[in-house]
Amino acid sequence: MTEPTLNYVSCPDAAGGHRMAYWEWGDPANPHVVMCVHGLSRQGRDFDVLARYLCDEVRVICPDVVGRGQSDWLKDPSGYQIPFYAADMLALLAQVHQQSPITTLDWVGTSMGGLIGLAIAGQSGAEGGALSALMPARVNKLVLNDVGPAIEWLAIERISAYLGKAGHFESTQAAADAMWAISTSFGPHTPEQWLELSRHMVKPVPGASDGSVMLHFDPALAVPLRATTQESAKQGEAMLWQLYDQVRATTLILRGAESDLLSHATAQAMTQRGPKARLVEFEGVGHAPTLVAMDQVTTVGDFLFV
Repeated sequence: MTEPTLNYVSCPDAAGGHRMAYWEWGDPANPHVVMCVHGLSRQGRDFDVLARYLCDEVRVICPDVVGRGQSDWLKDPSGYQIPFYAADMLALLAQVHQQSPITTLDWVGTSMGGLIGLAIAGQSGAEGGALSALMPARVNKLVLNDVGPAIEWLAIERISAYLGKAGHFESTQAAADAMWAISTSFGPHTPEQWLELSRHMVKPVPGASDGSVMLHFDPALAVPLRATTQESAKQGEAMLWQLYDQVRATTLILRGAESDLLSHATAQAMTQRGPKARLVEFEGVGHAPTLVAMDQVTTVGDFLFV
């Protein structure tokens, strides 16, 4: 079975820099790169099923956004925000491009990963855009997985209630069970599928010899989110709509039909303005589709390859 290679890129910050890990699939010389960027408390191995499906045709890059997975944790948690993440992605793209030139760049972003993609595609989309000179290639196709410029406040409150609780578990299975209790909105998964998604979300508890594990992200990820107010969220929404209207990439919106984060009304508005995205909704799924079910995988693959 195809497995990815683990690589690192050095990224600058005010505290002396940090390393971001990324998982690479496919031919490292392939000039067509698909960036797959995960959600708020997740990590790059979430895309294993999709990456295996795509990697015969493209080079797939799946970062562990800083503070998650194999990446460093930030000394200053105020850096756990979209502009900081976007800067890290530019460093990653520069390294990938230096290793082998990128001629076509696509972006698949789930939730937070979609917002990072929106920031990059929006700022580099128009001629003379803020990031145009820093990008090896303009984003050609953009997949926004259950996210848009307007994020429902109740979803922010729901996520804030559990984010940052690292917890210890007696086994990976116990951790998987606990994560499922707050993740049923991801939609139907077999026990085997959910355990595989959960396996990369945990690491051994340091010094423990009993097989206990803990979640593989910095609990301080919650600091900026818990500082968010409805007023600041509205201000951010206005900025995100401005970015969305500047996107020049061909855009696909995936939405869980029961999502509490991306409303149907917002998704419909995204089909009417900016890049006038195509919308696909998955029944029986909330926030967010995991891109494990084959209908979700082929929807992305068909969009990228047609």
